[in-house]
Amino acid sequence: MTKTDITDDLRGRVVVVTGASGGVGRAVVRELGAKGAKVALIARGTTGLGAAAVDVGAADGSGQVYEADVADYDQVRQAGERVEAEIGPIDVWINVAFSSVFARFADISPEEFERTTQVTYLGYVWGTKVALELMRPRNRGVIVQTGSALSYRAIPLQSAYCGAKHAIKGFSESVRVELMADHSNIKITMVQLPAVNTPQFDWVLSKLRRHPQPVPPIYQPEVAAHGIVYAAEHPERKEYWVGVTTAATLLAQRIAPALVDRYLARTGVESQQTDEKPRSGVANLWEPADEDLDYGAHGGFDQRSKTHSPQLWMSQHRRLVLLGLAAAATATGLAAFFRRAKT
Repeated sequence: MTKTDITDDLRGRVVVVTGASGGVGRAVVRELGAKGAKVALIARGTTGLGAAAVDVGAADGSGQVYEADVADYDQVRQAGERVEAEIGPIDVWINVAFSSVFARFADISPEEFERTTQVTYLGYVWGTKVALELMRPRNRGVIVQTGSALSYRAIPLQSAYCGAKHAIKGFSESVRVELMADHSNIKITMVQLPAVNTPQFDWVLSKLRRHPQPVPPIYQPEVAAHGIVYAAEHPERKEYWVGVTTAATLLAQRIAPALVDRYLARTGVESQQTDEKPRSGVANLWEPADEDLDYGAHGGFDQRSKTHSPQLWMSQHRRLVLLGLAAAATATGLAAFFRRAKT
């Protein structure tokens, strides 16, 4: 798959999405459906998967479900092989599936930490491995890794998740360079997301005294989905940033990491908790939360969530922004020159 045959044209393309039943993954498959893609939906929860497939069809695409636990390589491989046999050669593979534990590191059991790592990190590794095994004979394809500002800047209460996101970034960089060394036409790109209003805050295992929440400002999952689908269409860039908070966090981490440490030590624990008591429910670390209930894409923070990200547009049109800044600087300089010339 080359730039010319994928950019801005996913109609009829075969796209695999892990974690497709809810949250960001659910928003991604809806957008892919609107573009007319053939979407293979991978997740564990049968109710959420079925509802997501209906969403894809209603949006003008076609969706087929594949129940699998991404922490298990054999299940992911079998799902990928079924996709190719039943739908066609995979053009794009998008890794979204994850789980987490909201707790201080001291309160997380070894089994909980290991399981989070298996799902959130190894799930991406196995998805990438299967995608490459299927794409290499054709020497074309795109792999999109759903990342986070936490891929660069860890925060308290999410040690397992932050560790996994950091690992995905390092893993993806290594694979990207290997593909470059092989002169491969397969592209791998990563999309770093901000805090997103998804159902994870109702189904992620939490040991906090109060109900967890995303660190404000919060974005709707459709904003994240737009960034991810855009990256699938334009995989030449190794990374995209979604949300002004993502850009600010990554830049602050580069410039003054010690100050960020102190700031998060003061605010990071409280900012991730609401004033409400924890709600009872299924923790999806061990079993799917949407086995009998469809959670959809949105969480419980709609009224506080942003529906647009000007920064995302800037990230997608970086050259145009730089040209605009250069033109503005030139105009300012010329104006100053003529003012001086008149004096």
